[in-house]
Amino acid sequence: MKLFGTDGVRGTANRDLTPELAVALGRAAARVLVPHGGTVIIGRDTRESGPMLEGALAAGFAASGADVLLAGVIPTPAISFLIKDEHAALGAVISASHNPPADNGIKFFDSAGMKLPVAQERAIEDAFDHPPQGLRVGRIEPLEAAATRYAAFLTGTIESEEVDLSGTRIVVDCAYGATGEIAPRVLRHFNAEVIELHTAPDGSRINQECGSTHLDPLRAAVLEHNADLGIAFDGDGDRVLLVGPDGKVIDGDRMMGIAALHMQRAGAFTPPIVVATVMSNLGLERRLRDEGIELVRTPVGDRYVAWEMHSRGARLGGEQSGHIIFSDHSPTGDGILTAVKLLEIAHLRRTSLPELAEEIPLFPQILRNVAVDDPTALASHPTVTAAVSQESARLGDRGRILVRPSGTQPLVRVMVEAIAPELCAEVADRLTAAIERAAQSPANG
Repeated sequence: MKLFGTDGVRGTANRDLTPELAVALGRAAARVLVPHGGTVIIGRDTRESGPMLEGALAAGFAASGADVLLAGVIPTPAISFLIKDEHAALGAVISASHNPPADNGIKFFDSAGMKLPVAQERAIEDAFDHPPQGLRVGRIEPLEAAATRYAAFLTGTIESEEVDLSGTRIVVDCAYGATGEIAPRVLRHFNAEVIELHTAPDGSRINQECGSTHLDPLRAAVLEHNADLGIAFDGDGDRVLLVGPDGKVIDGDRMMGIAALHMQRAGAFTPPIVVATVMSNLGLERRLRDEGIELVRTPVGDRYVAWEMHSRGARLGGEQSGHIIFSDHSPTGDGILTAVKLLEIAHLRRTSLPELAEEIPLFPQILRNVAVDDPTALASHPTVTAAVSQESARLGDRGRILVRPSGTQPLVRVMVEAIAPELCAEVADRLTAAIERAAQSPANG
């Protein structure tokens, strides 16, 4: 049975993702990942369906002999930390990340705190229809002080004892999600003045016109309060975007660039590699190359970044969308950790993050989504591949093109980077037209 998508099991809660499915998924995951018992830690975001699915998933694990610790509402990356801190065998997070409130999902983390490889997900799917007959019943207990322990871990990642954010005014948008209590606490630990936005744990409004996917409220609050910085998380806290005092966004590419240049100049960047996805801007790649840093690209998805980092021993990687991995501290993307580390860099450099971001010039970029019935077929259609080849030849070293099927929606995604916005738009228009022609051709009709 096909269960897993690009980031765990997701669907509309109580329709696609039912309690019955969660019980069966817990039993199957236990059979594959903890066949001889062990401890599993479960966390969740603030969605209204979270407690229901938490109970069902925990029951599935316990029915297969695993002991379960419930961390409650907590950011996704906290589970990665708690797995190692508790010496647990497995972790699970009930969240649909940046998706709307009605959705939910379940994703797993191994004993090293990393997302599962595809082979293990397939093994869970194979075991799903053949539940084991349980002998031992596992315990289900709360995990005491989970949020406090995670907050202490975050503050402990700051290596300079002199970091003091006194006089720094920061607006924090927590998207009504899992970071609402911890993020302000951590920033206040360093004496920042924190203005809270959407920090209440409201699962009915999680990610709704707020957080890292909707930056307008944060921009407005930064300008209204004359703040030095805005920080926006998504609902489960594994991604972050920043907004400067002028409302300009500092995206994942610029955050990686800021961190990489600092680490290189500090003489502590070995190996000099940043791992990013095919979506990361050509401007980042060229700026890093100028500093002797290699940019290695992976398919879209933070787990692909994490696996490539692990295989190369890389210390920094991430996605344009704001999933950033500092592997010295965590094997997975962590929004609060990223914000704290970048604030530390700005403090050590005696400047602001917006000023550091200006050191990473990015190419103009256009993203287009073309709705089609069969994205995979259309992305490789001869009409489309010919258009991509032709436009790539026209651009030469003045830009870059990426055409790919969406992994989650019936869309072909078109990304164009070029030295000028007008050139981006012209190329994107011609590629979009080629995809639409291919979709209407007899072979696709």
